[in-house]
Amino acid sequence: MLIAGFPAGAWGTNCYLVAPAAGEECVIIDPGHQAAEGVEEALRKHRLKPVAVVLTHGHIDHVASVVPVCGAHGVPAWIHPEDRYMMKDPSMGLGRSVGMPLMGEITVGEPDDVKELTDGAKLELAGLELSVAHAPGHTKGSVTFRMPETAEIPSVFFSGDLLFAGSIGRTDLPGGDMAEMLDSLARVCLPLDDSTVVLSGHGPQTTIGQERATNPYLREVAAGQGDGSQTPPRRGM
Repeated sequence: MLIAGFPAGAWGTNCYLVAPAAGEECVIIDPGHQAAEGVEEALRKHRLKPVAVVLTHGHIDHVASVVPVCGAHGVPAWIHPEDRYMMKDPSMGLGRSVGMPLMGEITVGEPDDVKELTDGAKLELAGLELSVAHAPGHTKGSVTFRMPETAEIPSVFFSGDLLFAGSIGRTDLPGGDMAEMLDSLARVCLPLDDSTVVLSGHGPQTTIGQERATNPYLREVAAGQGDGSQTPPRRGM
């Protein structure tokens, strides 16, 4: 298994390229602000051929490079239908009025081929299996992707802006909802094995076991007392 990740752009959003091995087909997860150059560098370095872009949610820091990346390689982008509107008008996901400037170098819009994600779907892409879980809270259309455990590697969980090392995604932007966030943490994260590797939308990798033991939000949810009022700041754009 090959996972090449790098933080991109003004928000340091993690973009991941996932493949069975070097020299094979790959999936690109969340090519955000100024990620296109890093994507091309990783493709060259590992001799990868992209077959799809998959998106954890529609915020501009996760989708800003979708159009150039999909266009350069003729691949589709997958996104949950409840977040698809933000690809055309990212200002709506930030609480800005339509038409307000948003970092003028960003190319907004949809790529030529957009496919919609559904809860419980299993995507078979590039020789990989990605299980999709709808996880609203940060946005209405937030999803996570999980790859199954094998004899060689533990399960890998791409959490987007649902779960971070030591924190969770913010809920104060349009479409955010703390009650939904807590439900998603309980429903999507808590059932996972402690050995599951968490690769999130921002910050370092962690594991479910580490977060179950130390993340104040996940601990409170596990105890049935979560109300979102913990002191560590929630993150994400």
